[in-house]
Amino acid sequence: MSDTLKGIAASDGVAVAKAYMLVQPDLSFNKKSVTDTDSELKRLDDALTQSVSELQVIRNKAAENLGEEEAQVFDAHMMVLSDPELIGQIKENIKTKAVNAESALKEVTDSFIVIFEGMEDNPYMQERAADIKDVTKRVLAHLLGVTLPNPAMINEQVIVVAHDLTPSDTAQLDGKFVQAFVTDVGGRTSHSAIMARSLEIPAIVGTREITQKVTAGQMLAVDGAAGVVIIEPTEDEISSFKEKKSVFVAQKIELEKLKNTETLTQDGVHFELAANIGTPKDLDGVINNGAEAIGLYRTEFLYMDSPDFPTEEAQFKAYKAVLEGMEGKPVVVRTMDIGGDKKLPYLTLPEEMNPFLGYRALRISLSDLGEGMFRTQLRALLRASVFGHLRIMFPMVATVGEFKNAKAIFDEEKAKLVAEKIDVADDIQLGIMIEIPAAAVLADKFAKHVDFFSIGTNDLIQYTMAADRMNEEVSYLYQPYNPSILRLIKHVIDSAHAEGKWAGMCGEMAGDQMAVPILVGLGLDEFSMSATSVLKTRSLMSRLDTKKMAELANKAVNDCDTLEEVVALVNEYVK
Repeated sequence: MSDTLKGIAASDGVAVAKAYMLVQPDLSFNKKSVTDTDSELKRLDDALTQSVSELQVIRNKAAENLGEEEAQVFDAHMMVLSDPELIGQIKENIKTKAVNAESALKEVTDSFIVIFEGMEDNPYMQERAADIKDVTKRVLAHLLGVTLPNPAMINEQVIVVAHDLTPSDTAQLDGKFVQAFVTDVGGRTSHSAIMARSLEIPAIVGTREITQKVTAGQMLAVDGAAGVVIIEPTEDEISSFKEKKSVFVAQKIELEKLKNTETLTQDGVHFELAANIGTPKDLDGVINNGAEAIGLYRTEFLYMDSPDFPTEEAQFKAYKAVLEGMEGKPVVVRTMDIGGDKKLPYLTLPEEMNPFLGYRALRISLSDLGEGMFRTQLRALLRASVFGHLRIMFPMVATVGEFKNAKAIFDEEKAKLVAEKIDVADDIQLGIMIEIPAAAVLADKFAKHVDFFSIGTNDLIQYTMAADRMNEEVSYLYQPYNPSILRLIKHVIDSAHAEGKWAGMCGEMAGDQMAVPILVGLGLDEFSMSATSVLKTRSLMSRLDTKKMAELANKAVNDCDTLEEVVALVNEYVK
């Protein structure tokens, strides 16, 4: 009998396929004394052989999908498995202490990890500790006879089931095979949900218990728009879902007719519809969905997908590819936004009580720890600028001083390149992401210094409402249409226009069909969203009259007390 679970609709689409459990297995074991040490040595050798074979497959897949440089991390893992000192000590432990292979492995690798982690003056050796941890987990899984999941190894049509998906997990998902994913936790603006929309994969998050309810190989039916997943659907339910999928595909084909049309409202006013991307590979989605610009290039994935700090040359190639691919259309590149939930194994950040309000993004870039990294990124961007229409945006700006400091570093690096006779563009706009309420409130002052604003509503809303958007207990406070949020947005847009600057939005609210009519009425210049939302938004805008929407926005900002009143108002104006 089928079982239905409800979650948060994170990415539209319908899928029916087997479950692939992206859940870490239990790797606990008991230390045992053994008499047959030869048997334990053979178990260890078999586990090492299996691990090397597995890593070779993963490495080849990574080289194919992510590039040779990214694949080199797996070379390091294979080197660990062939290290005679490490493996020799594990075997010696089995023989002299007469213990099972699991405990000998763990004892020796733990001691190596402690030594390497303690080498604070040698970052290279500290990184080896992470390699040993990863490799130990893989060998242990083989010794215990359990499967270690790896999204890059999926080679058949599946629906991924996980407690949560990290950005790097999501980046490895292959749309040819992964039909959808469902998680226990998360919200519509979590990174996994944003990536799902970017990859055009249906997704449901925040089901709370999908990993407890489902086992590997069970059939699932997912409706990403309704936020519904059916476990072991009946034949009738499967037929119904397949029919829904046909309707969804037909709607997509109808929307594709708008791909090469201009974004105009009913009364002929143009708005710029842009797309958000994470890597150069996302360009296809941008072009196929008819976006007029890239309003947010999240460069942190360059860092997260690399085994070490990406070089100036590697970054230059990535930025150049995107700028050339957009053929002169604007590209807004956000400088590195690391911190919060986006960690780098090769960058040691201090432990923090609340990393989302801590040492992250531009705060790292302007510090002694991150300034070199920041300068490298700016040099790569400046060099790439001649290949397209580049705009640079700084994230997590709270004060005018921070922007001035970042701009000063930009100006210094530009002057150095000019002195080196390296071509750079003269028309690069510098802007900030408005995601901290302090910056939104002071937008009239910031507007005198910046070239543009891009409103990052994902963080702006949670910071304004003092509610973690990933916390299910307070998720009801994540309210894009709350009049307080609308007032901040209006102030930012009005402040930009007063200084002759433009204001965009790159948070998920930009593609929210309930919010778009209000944003049109507020005069937002640029809307940047997941590429898959572009055509749907273009279709909606073609039915809107800007004068009526201005009236709607005015009432929403000034007359409404609650988000429910705002929603009712939008429904009244947009039949």
